[in-house]
Amino acid sequence: MRIFDIVLGSIVVIGTWISVMANLVVPRGLRSRYTRLIRDVVRWPFQAVADRRNTFEGKDLILAWAAPLSILVTLLSWLGLAVVGFGFILAGISDRGLAKGMLQSGSSVFTLGFLSSSESRQTFVDFCAAATGPVMIGLLVGYLPAMYSAYSEREAEVTMLQSRAGVPAWGPEILMRHVQIPGLVTQLPALYQGWERWACQVAESHTSYPVLIHFRSPRATRNWLIALLAILDAAALEVALNPSKPKSTMRMTLRAGFSCLREIADVEGIGYDPDPDPDGEIQLSYAEFAQGIDMLRYAGYPMERDPEEAWAHFRGWRVNYESLAYELAYRIDAVAAPWSGPRRTARQVLLVRTPIDRQPKTKAKSDAAT
Repeated sequence: MRIFDIVLGSIVVIGTWISVMANLVVPRGLRSRYTRLIRDVVRWPFQAVADRRNTFEGKDLILAWAAPLSILVTLLSWLGLAVVGFGFILAGISDRGLAKGMLQSGSSVFTLGFLSSSESRQTFVDFCAAATGPVMIGLLVGYLPAMYSAYSEREAEVTMLQSRAGVPAWGPEILMRHVQIPGLVTQLPALYQGWERWACQVAESHTSYPVLIHFRSPRATRNWLIALLAILDAAALEVALNPSKPKSTMRMTLRAGFSCLREIADVEGIGYDPDPDPDGEIQLSYAEFAQGIDMLRYAGYPMERDPEEAWAHFRGWRVNYESLAYELAYRIDAVAAPWSGPRRTARQVLLVRTPIDRQPKTKAKSDAAT
């Protein structure tokens, strides 16, 4: 009996099961360095090819494969580690050698049964190995529907926002469109409340299933992070520009939004200041802010504060979420919307196209008496 092989094999098997439990069973944002490593290794070749594409649509099409494929690679790596771990254990408790131990382990993990032993110690290990493969696959089968359900719920709200925020989504565009359509501005509080709930749901699902952070929207110009950033900017603009408006709904949406980003940052290992100075600097320039304000003024959005005074209040809110949103947008290579920070490759920012309110031409009816 070789103690070293048994101990090494046991460490590999136990470590593999800890990774499986942390990712598929325990309902909380446990960080697994192993699965993050697999995800990054799988993503790297896709990212290298995508960075050489000339259009963002082509880039998005390539990156869309990376996150789903990393799930399959992770499962195969878990099964492979189980084969290696049980192979070392079988080699340690028998005189067959490491090569035959690996063959016997693979036969048991994949439930093939072409190689086994009647010796009691090896039979016990074979039973444990035979249970490992089906259980891991069964856990992943149960994991996928829950994960894709969370993805579907996330994307439904992002798609619904398209008509209110444009594509890609942008905070000032939300306010402008709600002002342009008579009566729609009264629906802004309900919009903020819906996205407060959405932010809480995303915080829960994307920390339980971190791979969802890298799942891309069905359309290249939509992105969950850019949509959230647009909502937060719209709420911050309203608070900054109109202090007399009821602020409770907007403030709660802002807090839910940057709390969501912070929980995701914890899972991704991104550092941040938990209590930033409201007078701190942000990356968004005043010139960019003024451009958005000019667009709102042109659309007739009411403003109680002038841009210079509102800038200080807007910056005081944005300092809570800007750095996290920019870092996550860089990591997942989100669509380059206005006010969304830099990307891996220098590309032109996609501007939001505001629809023109065009009316059909009608002929005037004659009022002459018949």
